[in-house]
Amino acid sequence: MASSIDHKWKRDVFLSFRGEDTRNNFVGHLHASLERSGINTFKDDQNLQRGEEISSALLTAIQESRFSIVILSKNYASSTWCLKELVKIVECRSKGQTIYPIFYDVDPSEVRHHKGNFGVALENHERTLIKPDLEKVQSWRLALTEVANLSGWDTAKKNLVKSAMICGKGK
Repeated sequence: MASSIDHKWKRDVFLSFRGEDTRNNFVGHLHASLERSGINTFKDDQNLQRGEEISSALLTAIQESRFSIVILSKNYASSTWCLKELVKIVECRSKGQTIYPIFYDVDPSEVRHHKGNFGVALENHERTLIKPDLEKVQSWRLALTEVANLSGWDTAKKNLVKSAMICGKGK
């Protein structure tokens, strides 16, 4: 297992977000600002190679990133893709990756305690998944709780693009 000291990162930041909530507004602005600052950032609609399998490409991009910025929006937990990414991001945290959560128009306690839209989404996943896959929902719950327990930013309280630029300067 490589430590963060001898790990060769291929990019600085992986952005995890629910496209329908944030792609064409907040994430677009954040991505542009990071790139203008010289921060090599993975955003799925720009970095996926055509013809490449999406799931494996995203998981590889997560592993190869020094930081992950997770934008937790109201519909984030309704996407099994987002939740799978989140589990991988949390796994990579134990290998030296840093996670920066952003709570985009959601209260961090809703994420932490699986309330509101997050609770409804997780309950829906439990109803629709077959028995052997219910373990996945538990891993999603644990990942959401872990990320919500990290110090992050709340869009209601900060200028996040400026804050994200400051974070990237320590690369």
